[in-house]
Amino acid sequence: MATKRDYYDVLGVQRSASKEELKKAYRKLARQYHPDVNKEDDASERFKEINEAYEVLSDDNKRTIYDQYGHAGMSNGGAGFSGFEGFGSVADIFEEFFGAGFGSGGGRRRRQGPRRGSDLRYDLRISFEEAVFGVEKDVSITRPEICGECNGTGAEPGTSPERCNACNGSGEVRRVQQSILGSFVNVTTCPNCQGTGEMITKPCQTCNGRKQIQNTRTIKVKIPAGVDNDTQIRLTGEGGPGVNGGPPGNLYVVIYVKKHDFFQRRGDDIFLDLQINVAQAA
Repeated sequence: MATKRDYYDVLGVQRSASKEELKKAYRKLARQYHPDVNKEDDASERFKEINEAYEVLSDDNKRTIYDQYGHAGMSNGGAGFSGFEGFGSVADIFEEFFGAGFGSGGGRRRRQGPRRGSDLRYDLRISFEEAVFGVEKDVSITRPEICGECNGTGAEPGTSPERCNACNGSGEVRRVQQSILGSFVNVTTCPNCQGTGEMITKPCQTCNGRKQIQNTRTIKVKIPAGVDNDTQIRLTGEGGPGVNGGPPGNLYVVIYVKKHDFFQRRGDDIFLDLQINVAQAA
């Protein structure tokens, strides 16, 4: 199985690229490799790869997870990609970025409301004795957190995001279209603010306008006596930060118990295989 390419390499941008730079790179590549335009054998796969990369990097939460964990974070987090569902034709590409004037069809994403933060996972190896008697461990985990400099606004301190003039802060663009069936309203995500309803004119220098930063924190984990392999300990609220005022996710600590040199565990019982000679058995 081929190794997945780095999403930043797929779009041909630096890891520090802004949303505008990502969108510009995506537009260019999506038009170039769309199967309706490009008939080369690998065009479909390239287009799927480009869609996948942009879906992650254009989402602040997914991008933060990807920056920390790479492709493994996307697999565990259930990012999931459907290939061509995002854009069915060349007209869809223009519609996504320029509004409904380039195609028919219903509305797309609505303005994002509060969303729960992502769940995170930490694998912890403990000794056989610690599993039997229980133990408290300090674990250091690097996770995304709300930027303290801008308090999660993404704007430079002393400034605030401004209302998007294109959608008047609604996050949606509505256009009335005429058809043989009459008039209908086509609602699409505002291409100017990407559905947030706000524009950051002066990005925060600490988080580069992404509203989150990576921070390493030490957390105490209490492991109960008798814990077994693959046990998951949930630490509520210790996961990724919520989006748009949503609650944080959870941290799941997965326990792995090291093998003992002599003892074996079978359920709640502990066994010891001991070889003895005939005289000792008598």
